[in-house]
Amino acid sequence: MSHTCAKSHKHEGEEQEQFTYEEYKETADWLLSKTKHRPIMAIICGSGLGGLGELLTNQAVFNYTDIPNFPKSTVPGHAGRLIFGNLGGKACVCMQGRFHFYEGYPLWKVTFPVRVFYLMGVKNIIVTNAAGGLNQDFSVGDIMVIKDHINMLGFGGQNPLFGHNDDRFGPRFPPMSDAYDRKMGKLLLAVGKELGYTNMREGVYCGIGGPNFETIAECRFLNKLGADAVGMSTVHEVVVARHCGMHILGVSLITNKAIMDYDSKVTANHEEVLETGRNSAKIMEKLISSFMQRVELNN
Repeated sequence: MSHTCAKSHKHEGEEQEQFTYEEYKETADWLLSKTKHRPIMAIICGSGLGGLGELLTNQAVFNYTDIPNFPKSTVPGHAGRLIFGNLGGKACVCMQGRFHFYEGYPLWKVTFPVRVFYLMGVKNIIVTNAAGGLNQDFSVGDIMVIKDHINMLGFGGQNPLFGHNDDRFGPRFPPMSDAYDRKMGKLLLAVGKELGYTNMREGVYCGIGGPNFETIAECRFLNKLGADAVGMSTVHEVVVARHCGMHILGVSLITNKAIMDYDSKVTANHEEVLETGRNSAKIMEKLISSFMQRVELNN
């Protein structure tokens, strides 16, 4: 299946390249025509966390390359598959691999699947990621429920909602003070406690552009801003999901500790991120599957 090119249209004298509403709907309708699943929860898997998708029962699987308009995932640790199925008795769709700004995709393309899910009837979304721990009390392997985020790319004028606003998705100026569903966050923390996980945390995620890891000065700066963890994803998906009125649970797996000391001999690397993801995958899978059994989703 070849990819349909995004259309260009002019708005207020400027040419903006965006997907049209019809292209989002084309993809949503194509997927709905190929499966009997009607998901109400979407799960986006971060680096090394694709095993979450394997938990789904009664699966229908699609490669991104076969889905109209879908970008391709190019990062190690991201399989590039969309899996429909059931988890905890609830209909889900799971992205094994997301898209990133640093891969060369504009943010409206990075977030393309979120609006497709919305048009398929999804009202809830879990976004997971591998993140560097800025909070010095955090350890590698900790699981952080995201209570808020700092959108560094947004500060620089890079926002997936930039350009023409389509009111069929959401308002021109959506609030983000309630971006993360507090009820779902509290439930995940409670489920983790019941499972005996002593590594559950809550904190603020800072989204940056990547693909390089942060300098020591940048880590210190972000930590002083109030960020507990830093990564290269998630925030853009959350902005678009909240714009659509979705209920969002954000979860970070702390895969490495951000380097804050100039005397440190340690350097950050993607292999460490994937290794920690593999080591903690079973814990994360148990946590999410137990959560799904308990949560009352918004229909």
